[in-house]
Amino acid sequence: MYRFQLDSVHESWYTVFVAFCRRKDLILMYTIKELYDLNHTLAKEYLAGFTYPWEALKGIKDLILHLGEQLGPEYRQVSPQVWVHESAKVAPTAYLGAPCIIGAGTEVRHCAFVRGSALVGENCVVGNSVELKNVILFDNVQVPHYNYVGDSILGYKAHMGAGSITSNVKSDKSLVVINGPERIETGIKKVGAMLGDRVEVGCNSVLNPGTVIGRDSNVYPLSCVRGYVPEMSIFKAPGNIVTKE
Repeated sequence: MYRFQLDSVHESWYTVFVAFCRRKDLILMYTIKELYDLNHTLAKEYLAGFTYPWEALKGIKDLILHLGEQLGPEYRQVSPQVWVHESAKVAPTAYLGAPCIIGAGTEVRHCAFVRGSALVGENCVVGNSVELKNVILFDNVQVPHYNYVGDSILGYKAHMGAGSITSNVKSDKSLVVINGPERIETGIKKVGAMLGDRVEVGCNSVLNPGTVIGRDSNVYPLSCVRGYVPEMSIFKAPGNIVTKE
């Protein structure tokens, strides 16, 4: 198991991380191709047209409007520009803002707040008091308890524990930068988190703007995550990320 750890979170974890990745010849998994299996979303063709996932955020609304007009009869338009699959379960207290698509077998629970521009896949859970805004949730994603997910893309079977959130705007309102061994300027003010397939985020964690987490990685509860977490890793604390055995 590889391990790198800083004595203080105030030290330059970035410098250590760069050296670590270069020494182990790790491949950065920032791209859509490396983060997601596109066979698990209606956005497959759309996402395939981009290199990085955050590049797709600006067009999610138009994508949903385009897809909605092409859906089969198993989808009901319950209100203008809101399409819900006949097998989905939506609590009467949930709010579905336009435009949005709720996939087959998905459960939208009590007091969920879908603000709009939300493409929710099949067999997902959007739980009690969860708020979604400008997101793509792949099939089998679970955001079941008190989550905020904004300007984000969550891969197949990704799960966010109770109270965990995506922060999508920096406190100084500057444009979001993806920080890691490679620094990438997004040119976008609002970028939440990009979670690869089967990522597990622990309860009450905060994913800071521009966080990217590779496939099959775990985040400890109560974590404050910033930058890039490689695939098949465990994020324990800033500067303390280990690879899974």
